[in-house]
Amino acid sequence: MEKQYGTPVSVQKSSGDPNRLQVPGKSVTSADPFLRRVIKLPRKKLPSQSSARHSTQKPPADFHALPSLKETKFEEVESLLLKKIEQCCYLFDFSDPLIELKGKEIKRAALSEILEYISISKGILTEPIYPEILRMVRYNAFRTLPPVEGPEFDPEDDEPTMEASWPHLELVYAVFLRFLESPDFNTSVAKRYIDQRFVLQLLELFDSQDQRERDFLKTCLHRVYGKFLGLRAYIRRQINNIFLKFVYETEKFSGIAELLEILGSIINGFALPLKPEHKQFLIKVLIPLHKVRSLSQYQAQLAYCVVQFLEKDPSLTEQVVLGLLKLWPKTASDKEVMFLGELEEILDIIEPEQFVKIQEPLFKLLSKCVSSLHFQVAERALFFWNNEYVLSLIEQNTQVVMTIMFDSLYRISKEHWNPNIMTHVYNVLKKFMLMDGKLFDELTNSYKSNRQKEQQKMKEREDLWGKLDHLKLEWSSTRNL
Repeated sequence: MEKQYGTPVSVQKSSGDPNRLQVPGKSVTSADPFLRRVIKLPRKKLPSQSSARHSTQKPPADFHALPSLKETKFEEVESLLLKKIEQCCYLFDFSDPLIELKGKEIKRAALSEILEYISISKGILTEPIYPEILRMVRYNAFRTLPPVEGPEFDPEDDEPTMEASWPHLELVYAVFLRFLESPDFNTSVAKRYIDQRFVLQLLELFDSQDQRERDFLKTCLHRVYGKFLGLRAYIRRQINNIFLKFVYETEKFSGIAELLEILGSIINGFALPLKPEHKQFLIKVLIPLHKVRSLSQYQAQLAYCVVQFLEKDPSLTEQVVLGLLKLWPKTASDKEVMFLGELEEILDIIEPEQFVKIQEPLFKLLSKCVSSLHFQVAERALFFWNNEYVLSLIEQNTQVVMTIMFDSLYRISKEHWNPNIMTHVYNVLKKFMLMDGKLFDELTNSYKSNRQKEQQKMKEREDLWGKLDHLKLEWSSTRNL
């Protein structure tokens, strides 16, 4: 059982060659795979758009405001509430903010009144109300989302498209949320209308570029997951499908962070021992999510989910750490910093016996990171020695860890270009010396001896090349004679 829980760049086709693009000051081939790197469009703010809708219910000519629910007799409240919900199923054109103002205000006022009435009244969620509220949600929220403006769109640099109909849509989501959270909510009645198709359409909306909408969707889906036990496996399976498509096909989906937030709560409610399908989800879905270029948009939520799994089942630690090391970003320093941060979060909760299993591959990687010329990578790796729990684990395994790390640390303490890194390295070497002074001295002597041998080999190599150059000159002079 689970718990409840700037100015655009002008780019035109060349009249001479249809396969070439004309850019101010340069001409490049449209098939050039490096085109996006050569032409970096300036940051632009995308306009608000209304989403396309397959069914647009236009209001009738006699569309007018209805009486207030508070001033209506109790026996007539249900009938009036149904009429107000019907009013809220009509859709208005928000592409022009100056048209249909009266109708928009009537609908806004009706939504606000429904929201307030559901929040403060008891016994109003009768059986006929359920299908009508959910029909209103479908008509207003379930729609085709506007496309991303061109392939150059970068979610980290460009402003997202905001939903133009948000003044109404926000209230629709608020009504739906209060409906789900109402003490009078009857799951047995609601499950006739909130089914797999409804959930699938709700999940598709997570691709909305509007952060406000995704925040509402996150809360609503979490409530649905908590109340409908029969839909839990289906919701997890569909989220799994979204992640796999994102990783292996599109690498484009706006709501990955929000879905991971929901999963963090779901994972926290998993019963022990973990089912095989949950372990497979961790290894086959969550770990591959680390290799996507847009990792920074959801890394914190992803790391939280991974740590939740390891807290549930520490035996998964070795698989997770080795999976991260296999996907290690060798040419992206910003991602390296994120990976190092996640590794430290894992080490914060790792069991000592699990640490022994991963210490060799882990510290071989860390020895490369502390040697990085990118100071943020080197600094983040050296911060591991500021963590008291990690330091205690290192102290228990000093022989292995110091032997792996010593050469890199000693070398960069003499050679690194950044003085802050050198200071951090001195502190780490000091801690190693306090842990095991005898081993420290042995490794120091071994390092110096190896360095002398390397310098001797280098000198011999240079002498040999010098003799070869001398013989070449002698042979050339003899041949000229």
